[in-house]
Amino acid sequence: MPPVPPLVSVLLPAFDAASTLGLSLKSIARQSFSDFECVVVDNGSRDITPRVVREFAQVDPRFRLISAPERGIVPALNAGIEACRGHFVARMDADDVMHGQRLTQQVAMLEARSELIAVGCHVRLFPRRALTDGMRAYESWLNAIDSPARLRAEAFVECPIAHPTLMIRRHVLAELGYRDCGWPEDYDLLLRLLVGGHELGIVPRRLLGWRDGPARLSRTAPEYKNERITACKAAFLCETFLRHTSEYVLWGYGDTGRVLSRALSTHGKKPAHIVELHPGRIGQRIAGARVISPTELGALPRRPLIVSVAGATPRSQIRSALFELGYQDTIDFVCAA
Repeated sequence: MPPVPPLVSVLLPAFDAASTLGLSLKSIARQSFSDFECVVVDNGSRDITPRVVREFAQVDPRFRLISAPERGIVPALNAGIEACRGHFVARMDADDVMHGQRLTQQVAMLEARSELIAVGCHVRLFPRRALTDGMRAYESWLNAIDSPARLRAEAFVECPIAHPTLMIRRHVLAELGYRDCGWPEDYDLLLRLLVGGHELGIVPRRLLGWRDGPARLSRTAPEYKNERITACKAAFLCETFLRHTSEYVLWGYGDTGRVLSRALSTHGKKPAHIVELHPGRIGQRIAGARVISPTELGALPRRPLIVSVAGATPRSQIRSALFELGYQDTIDFVCAA
């Protein structure tokens, strides 16, 4: 008889990761949930990364090495998906550390809630001493997402699930795969899941130590630059929220709103009105759109509204003002930082 496949496949791509990979693999091996395999895809490493994996696999046969040429993260991930045998696939990165309960708690949520296609969890960034105020704010924003509804409402602010925390049903991941569109492959996958009507959940516990540093792919690869992330948001907004109109209302025309509106304009979408609080701007025109105050919204024809301001607190205040006007989150308006 063929061997029974494990319930979970941990998918871990690695490139020149010898300095951190051992700690990452140890954190996987010590999981309280034991019915897993770990598929490590070596993406053409030039250091001893393959040897680290082989030595680990000699002690623990649940770990497997897949060798691939250096072609980038997307081909490595897709090669790994083909090798995964588990019912669930848990993403992991070679420089991160799993909490001992991560697999247990994510499997429990997916088994208890059949409507969920995938789940993430909260994170703790490290090393703490090097974190900037911006990264601390980002960590707080991620860890405030605690439900499918909150996740969907925050989806165009930033990627609402830290990708190394993702656990997903394998048949869905195999069907979608990863794409190279010139923007982050993880954000692209999450938005495709949401656009496809899939429900995503969050285990509201910090179950991953997420390493931050200058060598992180999100800091070095051109696909992760801010303008490419904005291009990703704009493409999906046009495919979904703005698909039936060429005009929308934009709340906020600071750096954040201005950059997003320019990205949307490449898809033929333009603001009909711009909502601003600055009294000196009200009544003026910006890029052909009249600037109005929030109090004027009620007198306008209802159009899709995009809130594009930086900071969780301002967005929360604007959400409250829109709720009072009868706007519904993700239906009448979306927040897109």
